[in-house]
Amino acid sequence: MGPLGIAGLDVSRETSEKLEALAALTLKWTNKINLISRSTREDIQDRHIRDSAQLYLLAPTSWISWTDLGSGGGYPGLVIATLASGQQRVTLVESDARKCTFLRTAIRELDLPASVVNERIENANLVSSDVVSARALAPLESLLTYTEHLLKKDGVALFPKGRGYLDEIAAAHRNWAFEHEALPSITSPDARILRLSGINRRGS
Repeated sequence: MGPLGIAGLDVSRETSEKLEALAALTLKWTNKINLISRSTREDIQDRHIRDSAQLYLLAPTSWISWTDLGSGGGYPGLVIATLASGQQRVTLVESDARKCTFLRTAIRELDLPASVVNERIENANLVSSDVVSARALAPLESLLTYTEHLLKKDGVALFPKGRGYLDEIAAAHRNWAFEHEALPSITSPDARILRLSGINRRGS
């Protein structure tokens, strides 16, 4: 991965080096705790770095606050924080204390504009954000329950999903009203990135 581009983004040499350092740090810590699956370790650049970076391109360029739910090993949250500029800040929400230790270590060592909330999502005291993301966390209907009070009125939710995304959308529409786009993933032909806005519980 060179300094000229990642997932369609032009990045500086410093940012490119930070992403390389993040990958190395992830692999180092994965030997101690399960941050990423064994099957994706050899392809971390594509399966985790690029897969996360593409979300940055799908967010409104004017975003300031971004909340990543169930951050786990830090994807996409740490990648978004690495790509962030200016006043942009990322909040990573994770209930596993050991993973939070890794997240805080990465933020400190890479000097990222991010913070970690070590709580279950439903118990966390969070402010509304311009963008909410979650990767491999829960079905769409559950994600909307988490997101309902976390997203600003004109905010956007970004949820990577696999080949069953149409079924998840149909199930969620029974109880939720929302606008959505199912955008192709650059890392998997079967995957989609759901970009949602105008999220409201039906009957509310």
